[in-house]
This record gives sequence, C-alpha cells and structure tokens, in this order.
Amino acid sequence: MKVRMHEKAKKKTAEKYSVLQLLEKAEECVDTFDFEMASLFCQRALDVEPNNLQVFLRAVELSPDEGHSKYMYLGQIHTGQEAVEYYTRGIQVLLAALDKQTQTTAQAGAAALPEEDPELPTAKDVCVAYCSIAEIYLADLCMVEGAADKCREYIEKALQYHHDNPEALQLMASYLFSTERNQEAKEYLLKSVGLWLPAQKESASSSRTEEDLQMAVDVLEGLLEEDDEVVQVWYLSGWVCYLQLEKAKEQQEREGREVTEEEKEEWKALKEAARSYLTNAKKPCPSTDE
Repeated sequence: MKVRMHEKAKKKTAEKYSVLQLLEKAEECVDTFDFEMASLFCQRALDVEPNNLQVFLRAVELSPDEGHSKYMYLGQIHTGQEAVEYYTRGIQVLLAALDKQTQTTAQAGAAALPEEDPELPTAKDVCVAYCSIAEIYLADLCMVEGAADKCREYIEKALQYHHDNPEALQLMASYLFSTERNQEAKEYLLKSVGLWLPAQKESASSSRTEEDLQMAVDVLEGLLEEDDEVVQVWYLSGWVCYLQLEKAKEQQEREGREVTEEEKEEWKALKEAARSYLTNAKKPCPSTDE
C-alpha cells in the first residue's frame, strides 16, 4: 500500500511540475532556511528525472546524510578515486540507515514489525556497494600502490554483509585469478555459478537471462577444459542447458506461434546435452573423452 501511494505521488508530481520548477522551489526553501522542505522538493525532482546529474548533486548538498542511492549513482558515472569517494559516502549513509532500522525494529518488537518496503536499504545493498569499490581497484585504480590489497579488503567486506552473493563471489574469483591463485579462484567461481543459477530459474523470462546463461556456459566450458573431474561443473553445465531449453520454450509460447523445425532440433540438442552432462556428473571420474 505504502509503495503504491508513493508511486502515485511521483506520477502526480511529474504531471504538474518540471524538474526546473522543483529545483527553484528547493532554492527558495534554502533561502528561508527551510532545509527540510528543500530536501523534499529535491527528492521529488529526483523522482521525476532519476538520472539528472544536476539534481543528484543538489540532493547531496541539501541532504548529505539521507538517501544512499544518489551516492551510488554518482559513483557509477564517475571514475577512479572520485567514484570511490562517492561509493564510500553512500556506504556510510547505508550503514547508518541499517543501524537505525535495527534500533527501530528492536524497539517495536516482533509483534509490531513495519510494513516491508522495497526502498529500505538492506545488507545486500552494502555488499553491492563494496563490490563496486573493489571493481574500481581491480580496473581503473589497478596501478595504484596497494590496489590489490584494497581490492581484496572491499570484497571481504562485501561478503561479510552478504556471504552468498554471486557477484561478490565472482569478484573474489577475478581477484584470485589476477593474483595467480587459480585453484582458489575456481572454487569461488563454482560457488558463484552454483548460487546464481537457481535465481535464473525464477527469472527465466528476464531480458538479461539469455546473455547471462551464455556467460555461464562460457565459464563452465572453460572450467571443464582445465579439469574435467570436478563433478559440480558437470552438474551445473547440465543445469544451464536445462535453463536454456526452458527459456527457449517460454519465448516460443509468449510469441504464440508454432514450433519451427529448427527450434525442435535446437531443443533436442539442449535436452541431449543436459542429459549427457548430468550423466557424467554421476560418474566417479567424468571425462570429456567419453
């Protein structure tokens, strides 16, 4: 209910006022020292144009200690140390909000838990933010002194807040590969794919799923080429084929047409591949030569 009312309010604001008008109102409130109202006008401007850089920067000035999302956006559009600083500030705001939520929940008691709100920050948000910083030290700032140590430090912080986050686990694998700790990297990569795949079954109709599944295929095939005796790789490979088959069938059903001969052949190949991978997974010593 609360979320629906918020969406309705955003739509009504967008119909009546432009971003410029809302920012002008915010400035008027600042001139009269009504910073709370200024912050509200600025938030409404963000609701109308969520990618407006000018609004984000003004939001930081008016409400620096509330709302982590503006810092996450600014971190995304900047690079290097400047991006790290925005992400770091966003994490500080996130952690403060989480602490406040914990205190509120403790005071309310289990019988009076607040309505679930998707806009409230979560530990996963903290994890993703730390991953963003780690990626910068793995790429843009990789030549900075101590970059590798900082990269690992932020990945470990990410995993502290969400220990089974596939993105954080995959990032740790990338870090370990970059430091030539290949065996440990493979273990993290396998764990990442193993956690990521079940989620794809729930979102098989997603526009990103096909690309993501192909990425999983590439990763798993590379692991098989290096070592074909890891049962989990065979199992996950079979699962990927199954998900690809399910997605293809869902696509055809959504389009409301007959199955083509080409599709029949493709589905048959995916089914046989899945069966082959899963059969190898059951063997004590699978081999690609079989």
